[in-house]
Amino acid sequence: MATAHPQPAAATTRRRPHRPRPHRPRPQLVPTIVLLTGAVYCLLPVAWVLVAATKSGSSLFSTFTFAPGDALFANIAELSAYRGGQFWRWVANTALYAGVGALASAALSGLSGYTLAKYDFVGRSAIFNTLLAGVLVPGVILAVPQYLLLAKIGLADTYWSVLLPSIISPYGIYLARIYAAAAVPDTVIEAARTDGAGEFRIFRQVAVPMMIPGLITVFLFQFVAIWNNFLLPFIMLADDNKFPVTLGLYTLLNQGSTTPALYSLVITGSLLSIIPLVALFLSLQRYWRIDLLSGSIKA
Repeated sequence: MATAHPQPAAATTRRRPHRPRPHRPRPQLVPTIVLLTGAVYCLLPVAWVLVAATKSGSSLFSTFTFAPGDALFANIAELSAYRGGQFWRWVANTALYAGVGALASAALSGLSGYTLAKYDFVGRSAIFNTLLAGVLVPGVILAVPQYLLLAKIGLADTYWSVLLPSIISPYGIYLARIYAAAAVPDTVIEAARTDGAGEFRIFRQVAVPMMIPGLITVFLFQFVAIWNNFLLPFIMLADDNKFPVTLGLYTLLNQGSTTPALYSLVITGSLLSIIPLVALFLSLQRYWRIDLLSGSIKA
């Protein structure tokens, strides 16, 4: 009598086809080293300012070390007491120049960029090409002619002499034009016109909400540029009560050659002047995320 022999389990089971594992790209060593080198190059001066601001005037140049000191609050108090709080007046002036100038520049750039992107009129290409040429022109070249023009109408050594040249930004108009062309559909504009909305109302209530991330970018770039601007106030202003913080710290640095104790105040003031920019970057990064998230939900 024949008996059935059980087949081995390996024979009864089907073999699954071998699937190659997905190739995981290995991090490139050279780009990583280049990025780390650039990060160290950019962050090392900031780290030195942070540490140097904690040292007293006597220990600042005696030993070069990154070990923090214990004189930060004393340096801040001495800086605040300098000429009855002159440093904080410089900070307030800088906030005025940068805040008002960046807001006005973002508004003007948004309106100009939207006009160049959505309206067809004679000379549009020439205007846009002129703006591109203006982006390539360094601001140093325009500083002296701007001073001569403003001095001719009696605005030199005034707040307007720093504010007015900061409002018009060719690069900001260029960014707004590119962003308006991509973010504001023509069908939405035509629908608003069909409903009877005027052109300025369409821009204010339809286009501006869609352009918010781009306008925030323009505001941030212009705010940082005005906050760090040195040459324009140096040429325009003579009254130190109107100085921004960059020019005010420069005057302290020049006085440090005869009064070495002022070097500690300059370093402490440099540290304090960085804090508003860091806070602005962090807060606007949060708004960028909210805008992008809301745009994806609407889409």
